[in-house]
Amino acid sequence: MAFELRQNLKLSQQLVMTPQLQQAIKLLQLSRLELVDQINQELEENPLLEEVASDEYPDEGGGGQDVDETRLHDAEETKPIAHTEELTGEGDGKSEFDWDNYLEDYGPMGVTYDRSDAETHTWDNLLSSKPNLTDHLMWQLKLSPLTPTEMRIGEQIIGNIDPNGYLAATLGEIAEQEKVDEPAVEAVLGKVQEFDPPGIAARNLGECLLLQARMTGVGTPLIERIITGHLRDLEMKNYGQVARKLKVDLDDVIQAVQIIRNMDPKPGSPFSEDRTQPITPDVFVVKSGDDYKVILNDEGLPRLRISNFYREVMAGQGNRPDAEIGKRYIKDRVQSATWLIKSIQQRQRTILKVTESIVRFQRAFFDNGVNFMKPLILRDVADDVEMHESTISRVVTNKYMHSPRGIFELKYFFGSSLYRTTGEAVASKSVKEDIRMLIAAENPKKPLSDSEIAKRLSARGIGIARRTVAKYREMMGILPSSRRKNLF
Repeated sequence: MAFELRQNLKLSQQLVMTPQLQQAIKLLQLSRLELVDQINQELEENPLLEEVASDEYPDEGGGGQDVDETRLHDAEETKPIAHTEELTGEGDGKSEFDWDNYLEDYGPMGVTYDRSDAETHTWDNLLSSKPNLTDHLMWQLKLSPLTPTEMRIGEQIIGNIDPNGYLAATLGEIAEQEKVDEPAVEAVLGKVQEFDPPGIAARNLGECLLLQARMTGVGTPLIERIITGHLRDLEMKNYGQVARKLKVDLDDVIQAVQIIRNMDPKPGSPFSEDRTQPITPDVFVVKSGDDYKVILNDEGLPRLRISNFYREVMAGQGNRPDAEIGKRYIKDRVQSATWLIKSIQQRQRTILKVTESIVRFQRAFFDNGVNFMKPLILRDVADDVEMHESTISRVVTNKYMHSPRGIFELKYFFGSSLYRTTGEAVASKSVKEDIRMLIAAENPKKPLSDSEIAKRLSARGIGIARRTVAKYREMMGILPSSRRKNLF
């Protein structure tokens, strides 16, 4: 077998990920906060990129200009000097770089609207800090008459309390850490368990409830017996079995259970460090007459343009030997800044188009509520706006819409579908809402089972299996019928 070398020509097509395309894809999938961080990083790294000050724009709320005139005026206000010079100071320089044709600013897409001073943020809306659980317990510990050794043990105990208020370490581990015996640790633990909130530093649920019963003065021998030996029956609401085991009247058990139900199984949760952070929507959907308008939220996004300063600097360099290096650097930075601004513009346009398509598909939802939501998949929107499904997926992730129905993530409007007996498709979110409403209207003493819910939905023309009802119920965080039963 002989080996030989040959040259062949082959013609093929392939997608090349240019730097521009890579940057556009990266910006498209960023959330609003991530986009602001990315812009700020580019502002720090690229000296030719600068943010347009807010006072350089005319007041959008006054002057009586319409939207298009205002946007045009905004763009004209941010244009640099009209004439063009070569970076090296020779000729007109258009063969090197056309300074007139770069895109130095992106303005609001879609319809702009005026904001009055009453709609701006106020200090009352800012989140305030509050002491966490550790600070609250340490404050009480320092006010307690303890010896230095007991103080150290107390600090170790408090340091091992989890966010729910339970002691996460054993007495032996704490004793070994502080070089003391376990009785000394247990003595200090008893003092810490007297702190506020009631039930703190318990080692299990039973001890937590017992501490609360004793500290609040509602503890009775029956309540303590139920807590120590029959919590599992309480969870399953087998009150009759508890009464038989303890040989007491059912009414007495029910009264005791009512008291136990008012106790907090997680005494540390009110001090949780979790904060409810407000969501800044990327788009607003506003009803105007019988139609809905989509407005991009540009508030908080820096407006960018390319600085003229470095062009003027290079124009004064003349024929210096290092002028070519500086010119090359500036051209690279100008190109990078232009790509960024165009990518941001493209991102805004894409979000606007996708949101408008979603509003068209889900018009019934905006008019009548979640029960009228239509089945929708990414391919439907992709075909409507003539984009790829992967692009739609990037757009709807971590992007939020403010609408007359509330604030929703864009991917909320997509989901699987079921079918009615008539063959008509119905959105799974609509079916979940029907399940939630059926459970909300049920008799608490005789809650609906999953099979009964499936039968009632079938009577409405929605074919659904019992296991599907159970799956949707669990997704909504609703307990099964045996645990929803309420005898009170």
